Amino acid sequence: MILGILSLLGTIGIYYGAKKLYQHKAKIYLTPLLITPIILIALILFTHLPFQEYNAGGKWLTYLLQPATIAFAVPLYKNFDILKKHIIEILIGVAFGSGVAMVSSLMFSKWLHLSSAVSDSVIPRSVTTPIAMNISEYIGGVPTITAVVVIMTGILGSIIGPYIIRWLRIDNEIARGVLFGTAAHGAGTSKAFELSPVTGTISSISMILAALFTLCVAPLVF
Repeated sequence: MILGILSLLGTIGIYYGAKKLYQHKAKIYLTPLLITPIILIALILFTHLPFQEYNAGGKWLTYLLQPATIAFAVPLYKNFDILKKHIIEILIGVAFGSGVAMVSSLMFSKWLHLSSAVSDSVIPRSVTTPIAMNISEYIGGVPTITAVVVIMTGILGSIIGPYIIRWLRIDNEIARGVLFGTAAHGAGTSKAFELSPVTGTISSISMILAALFTLCVAPLVF
């Protein structure tokens, strides 16, 4: 019990410290999504702490993903006017982007000859973590693997996204927001807000719509 509490508090403390570091020096390689798991893995390996004992406390953070899923309705409500104004462009972009993400994930898995369980775990990689884990479990994947792949996708998307925008000369804020929200979910949305409030808002909406689209389509197709 005590070890579980220490694991929980330690995880929160490491994340808080990593977040403060990122605020002081906003380099992508210092993002808390990258630094926190690296430090935690290093500590678990160094102390030879069994994952089950660590997860006795860490699992409570996983449980918080469920109310976080419900909370996604808030930005949709707050930004309903923007959504209504650009609904056609956003829906087309999100649907196309989500479809490409799922199909490319499946093709990449087949190319690497991954098992069906791992392949199903990778399919919802462009969906925000709490919903991606539910989709993964529903279609036969492993939610833990999905969470790792989703975070990796978000980090890579937030790194590569700005270069793609400059390379393709994408000046439209709606297009930028759809790109980040659909391809890189939460991490991409955080990066989108660094570009402009409108880009970040559209990214938030796109992230939620991409999750809903994948939630409806993936179980039927895969």
